[in-house]
Amino acid sequence: MATPVKDTKFDEYLDFPCPFTFKIMGLANVNLTDQILEKLQPIAPGDYAPKIKPSSKGNYESVTLVATVKSKEHIEQIYNVISNIDDVRHML
Repeated sequence: MATPVKDTKFDEYLDFPCPFTFKIMGLANVNLTDQILEKLQPIAPGDYAPKIKPSSKGNYESVTLVATVKSKEHIEQIYNVISNIDDVRHML
């Protein structure tokens, strides 16, 4: 069952296709970046250079990456796929 499209303003503020920054927070030491890229490549292929920043205690890390998105539905698809990874805790 498809997730309903949320009523966002992305299409009013962005000219698609365009680069879009995603920030993903999740558990450290679980190959989080590899998990993210594995899910991202089929829906938004590209050469990514993610920036990884560990939390102060080292339990979590944030992964920031820029993907080329084609529509607000594409943004939502990426959010849905990445946020469903078990080790992901938050996504902005």
